Amino acid sequence: MIRETAFDRMLFRGGGVLLALIWIAPLAYAVWAAFHPPAFEARFELTAPLTLENFVSAWAQAPFARYFINTILLVTMVLSVQLVLCTLAAFAFARLEFPGKSILFTLILLQLLVMPDILLVENYKTMRALGLVDTIIAIGLPYFASGFAIFLLRQTFMTIPKELDEAARVEGCSLLGLLWRVYVPLGKPAMLAFGLVSVSHHWNNFLWPLIITNSVETRPLTVGLSIFATTDSGTEWAVINAATLMTSAPLLIGFLLFQRQFVQSFMRAGIK
Repeated sequence: MIRETAFDRMLFRGGGVLLALIWIAPLAYAVWAAFHPPAFEARFELTAPLTLENFVSAWAQAPFARYFINTILLVTMVLSVQLVLCTLAAFAFARLEFPGKSILFTLILLQLLVMPDILLVENYKTMRALGLVDTIIAIGLPYFASGFAIFLLRQTFMTIPKELDEAARVEGCSLLGLLWRVYVPLGKPAMLAFGLVSVSHHWNNFLWPLIITNSVETRPLTVGLSIFATTDSGTEWAVINAATLMTSAPLLIGFLLFQRQFVQSFMRAGIK
């Protein structure tokens, strides 16, 4: 049996503190630069004056309101469709029997090994053929079916006792009724865990939205921020950091408010 010594505990805690400092350093600098005048971007003086002018300037220089609306529409659309499609698919793989079931599930698992960047060209050709280039639907369409969500929900549904199925069917519950009344309520922790991952991913997704969008009316926050940061008159780091905080603030606030539910949902879903 391996015994943990005081040195081991000190080493682990020191490593954790070091990783935390490395992670928080860029965020701390962004907060400092955003709330101080440009003259104090690289001067860390405790008496430096605070200001909100950087946020006002950033908001005025780019249509961030439009970017926020586009991003909220995108993540809401993608998550809603994913939950519906992936819940139905996961239930079918967990409880129904049909020809080719094992082969199809294997193909879904193989899809998890394919990097999304490999499919950029083919996805663009498909969107162009459908006439959807430069639309919000085109940004989310390739992500409507998630192999990870199907796998996660299937594993969750398979842990539900089959006796509940039999009891519900005896009461006259249909197949969809069984899914809605039994499996969806018991699978909410896994759905919440996936929802948090999906929202975070599509809120921060950059490469595919950059390729498929051309106008302000369809750009999400990540693409809008990258274009905003590209200026010909010099780089205003204070304003750029203010814009960065505005785009990332909803996710940071959401995580701080729901971090307990975030961790518990992953633990209940069986994610290690």
